[in-house]
Amino acid sequence: MLDHSSENVRASTSSGTSPRTIEPDLVSELLLGMRLVGLDYRRIEVTPPFGLAFGEVDGRAQFHFVARGPVHLRTPAGILHTMNAGDAVLLPRGGSHALLSRPDTKCQDVRALSSAPLCSTVSAISACDGGGECEDERAIVFSGCMEFDLGGLHPLVALMPETMLVGTLIERYPEILPMLEAMEREAKGARAGFAGILARLADVVAAFIVRAWVECGCGDATGWIAALRDPRLGRVIVALHNRPGHDWTVAELAEIMGASRSVFAERFQEVTGMTPVRYLTELRMRLAAQWIAKERMPIEAVALKLGYGSQAAFSRAFKRITGHPPGSHARPR
Repeated sequence: MLDHSSENVRASTSSGTSPRTIEPDLVSELLLGMRLVGLDYRRIEVTPPFGLAFGEVDGRAQFHFVARGPVHLRTPAGILHTMNAGDAVLLPRGGSHALLSRPDTKCQDVRALSSAPLCSTVSAISACDGGGECEDERAIVFSGCMEFDLGGLHPLVALMPETMLVGTLIERYPEILPMLEAMEREAKGARAGFAGILARLADVVAAFIVRAWVECGCGDATGWIAALRDPRLGRVIVALHNRPGHDWTVAELAEIMGASRSVFAERFQEVTGMTPVRYLTELRMRLAAQWIAKERMPIEAVALKLGYGSQAAFSRAFKRITGHPPGSHARPR
């Protein structure tokens, strides 16, 4: 198949300004809640022919960096990308995919290969034949499974391209190049402490890819994300995200936008597909689910933080939006 899945990324990061871009202040505010942390990294050194299959891990992103290539990436949609030394890719929704020495190579599950721990979050996989004679033919890849959460903006993940290739960013963001060069040196050299350094660099590069996509207007994403491209509506979205527990009124939000209440309400509905009240309620419930499940915040404290007068009122709203009571998201202590 032809390589089309990264067109959204490439188009949104071309040089020059665009009316589709999002103001820097909005990007900063909206990405404050971003959490992108590597949970399980692998330094993989393998001799061709090879096919490494990566299964889907629910709710996790996947990151790959090629220190020595070429390597072919087959995406969850079956599209092929050729990655050379210095290339990196983020798959924000993960999904079943493969790294191949040739497009027609048979695959084996990467988890079936023997590995050795390098540090708490990094292991090494070496599947090389032929001793030192074929060392230059060996592919070296640094791969990671990542926790990727955007807090109240988590639905944005569903709007991202299937694959986000760093090569599409270098022309507009040349400052990422030294990070990629450092990753290449660390992965090839395997010096003391390289595993931890690679893991931190990978976290930064992956976050950089996400920021660049948002900063450039989120590609061709439509729906409520269009509000971020409208500077006046964008200020309203930021205000809601900054103070989700405030008892917002249409009049207050219209004032932030600099419009009458009727014009604001009509514009908000037109762009986001929902009323301001509905948007705020869904935002609150996404935050609530995160705070209850991941931060183990008591339900009563969540209700208070989000502006509900009682736990019962919050629980009714939560079940109405999510279909489940808030207690179903709580993890045992």
